[in-house]
Amino acid sequence: MTEHAAPQHAQYDVIIIGGAIMGSSAAWFLTNSDDFQGRVLVVERDMSYAACSTAHTNSCMRQQFSTELNVRISQFAADFVKTIRERMGGDARVPDLSIRSFGYMYLADTDAFAAVLRENIKVQHAAGAATQLMTPEEIKARYPFYTVDDIVLGSINTVDEGYWDGSTVFEWWRRQARERGVEYIQNEVVAITRSGARVESVTLASGEVVGCGQVVNASGPRAARTAAMAGIDVPVEPRKRYSWVFAAERPLDQDLPLTIDPSGVHVRENGGGTYQAGGHSGVDPAVEYDDFAMDHALWQDHIWPVLATRIPQFETIKVTAEWAGHYAMNTLDHNAILGPHPEVENFVFLNGFSGHGLQQSPAMGRGTAEWLTYGAYRSLDLTPFHFDRVLAQKPIIERAVI
Repeated sequence: MTEHAAPQHAQYDVIIIGGAIMGSSAAWFLTNSDDFQGRVLVVERDMSYAACSTAHTNSCMRQQFSTELNVRISQFAADFVKTIRERMGGDARVPDLSIRSFGYMYLADTDAFAAVLRENIKVQHAAGAATQLMTPEEIKARYPFYTVDDIVLGSINTVDEGYWDGSTVFEWWRRQARERGVEYIQNEVVAITRSGARVESVTLASGEVVGCGQVVNASGPRAARTAAMAGIDVPVEPRKRYSWVFAAERPLDQDLPLTIDPSGVHVRENGGGTYQAGGHSGVDPAVEYDDFAMDHALWQDHIWPVLATRIPQFETIKVTAEWAGHYAMNTLDHNAILGPHPEVENFVFLNGFSGHGLQQSPAMGRGTAEWLTYGAYRSLDLTPFHFDRVLAQKPIIERAVI
């Protein structure tokens, strides 16, 4: 039985529903602003975070997007990670972090997808990214372990693209936020009370009714359930994604970029002769919030054959760990949903990241904190991600979704 903690106060300026990486990023950035002096409550249903999307992440970042705003969001993430101790006030306890920049390798096996990569690189270069296009011959020369007989074009960026320690960033956002006065409780919001255009309070599973100035929906794959309590429909649902860590009998003699095979299977360097692969089944329905069952046939019938075909050295491998996690999938356009609801003005979205949330968490937490503090963005203008586009059914077309 889940132990519920009661809040210390009856009223908060901001209540954040969900304390994983998005909620904790927003909480930390609020505490980092001299202009915000309010009281913040973070309500997290499971403080072990064992089942949250943050715990199941690939923990990689890339700048290879097709929209400038998504590129710049990841550029801020890279800068934040590399300067984390300075950004956290020079706290000597905070480790120096870096990005293991093995890059993302997009492989195109059709002229149509190659044309998309050529268009994408124009956007990326305009934003300052170091993406390079590679012919099959160039790919084979630099990464001889690939089979490229079916490949038309590749795209890679080895500057600030690759693995980063997302769990450590998450830990320090949480730790510093709490030290600065943000209250975290293990509990669950079971009802939201509105009065016209405003949320007045939330009701917790333990029975307390807590007043709020603003409420932030940072509940990951459960975003639609949270929004529904306020009478709001949001197109976010949990989609199952599978991961496997495996050891190769003959490890590669150089770093493996995070490789996005044309089949949709992806695989990356993990270190020490181990690698991490991911994918999903061809049928990709919404699943129950607590459904984390593995599909063992998927590995045997699809993932492993794709890996062994693309990288023949992966014909002899041994799976050492496997798990299923959830994408918080925005079914409209696979992009974030941010900012206030146009009618429920103090209900703020921080939802729908569709698999690239971890790398977007620094910019999205910062932007949400700016909105809560000023009613506007002071750094990156994130208004294109606002809920208005959902109501208008006008998707943001991002052609680099994995």
